[in-house]
Amino acid sequence: MEDEKMVITVPASSANLGPGFDSIGLAVDRYLTLEAEPSSEWHFSSNSHALDGIPSGKENLVYIVAEELARQLGTELSPCTIKMTSDIPLARGLGSSAAAIIAAVELADQLTGPSLSKEEKLRFASLWEGHPDNVGPCLYGGLIVGTHSEEDTNMVHCGVPEVDLVMAVPEKELMTKKARGILPEQVEYHQAIRGSSVSNVLIAALLKEDWELAGKMMGRDVFHHPYRAKLVPGLIDIMDNVRDYGAYGAALSGAGPTVMCLAPRGTGETIRKNLQLDFPDFDVQTAKPSAFGAYTRYTKVTENSGMSL
Repeated sequence: MEDEKMVITVPASSANLGPGFDSIGLAVDRYLTLEAEPSSEWHFSSNSHALDGIPSGKENLVYIVAEELARQLGTELSPCTIKMTSDIPLARGLGSSAAAIIAAVELADQLTGPSLSKEEKLRFASLWEGHPDNVGPCLYGGLIVGTHSEEDTNMVHCGVPEVDLVMAVPEKELMTKKARGILPEQVEYHQAIRGSSVSNVLIAALLKEDWELAGKMMGRDVFHHPYRAKLVPGLIDIMDNVRDYGAYGAALSGAGPTVMCLAPRGTGETIRKNLQLDFPDFDVQTAKPSAFGAYTRYTKVTENSGMSL
């Protein structure tokens, strides 16, 4: 890396799409970028509002994850100065921590090799995160369906949906720990069967590009919407009425509190404007699925200015 700057870019992600709990994920065109240069010690900085107050030293999540991966690989990391920029809102259900984990995996792999396959990166990240629904899209891009256990991690990449995304982002954060804590430890057998069937139909509809059916299934989740709705005022109203605005359907993005809407290609901005009028407590934004997952490039820097050539 002498006289070079490593640039790692990772997309945001939206998990679950309703009933695909801890299994389905979609990459979103919001990005975390790391610019790393060799240094005598580790230092992290950022001028992005989304990263206000990030730890500047070894307590930074990126370092913690990268160092653990290097330890497992039996090697050590060379110190870097890293500038982080991001337009992924923190604690809003858009995979900000998963993006940081994948960025750390890419950083460690580049500094020690690179030697890891995507499957190995996914396995490590899923073990760290506990499930593949966010780290999978961050790594691969597009739509993924995955399952994870202590034994192995399996994932299918399902392409890039040709839809617009409309995101209703609340002002207040919702920490994943709180959103997880409100879920029941068990569900009734018949409820689990119903939830599984709805999730199966959602996946089939997405693969067949039957967006109307996919949107309908997004609103029929039984695994987390009924419990988390009380944490996100407006969620049920948007889900129940989103078709009147021209969208296919809506669901809580990850653990929330962002509400993610799937919409016909080219209609996102009109839907955004109308939703914003009726739901002023949300910051309603348009987005698109990100076709590409994490990628790394190198740029040369001048000796004096540090500017890319």
